[in-house]
Amino acid sequence: MEDKWLTVNEICEYLHTTRDTVYKWIEQKQMPANKVGRKWLFRKDEVDAWVKSGKAADEK
Repeated sequence: MEDKWLTVNEICEYLHTTRDTVYKWIEQKQMPANKVGRKWLFRKDEVDAWVKSGKAADEK
């Protein structure tokens, strides 16, 4: 199984969202992300599981 790591720009494109939203999700919704130096990296399979769990949904 291949580990696929995505940058912030790649995860934005993959999820069709903005950088601001991704940073907000990291801070407020515990989006799975790993900081390497000054860069955030994301494992595609972890992000897929996080989205499927419903944690990315806006709470009312």
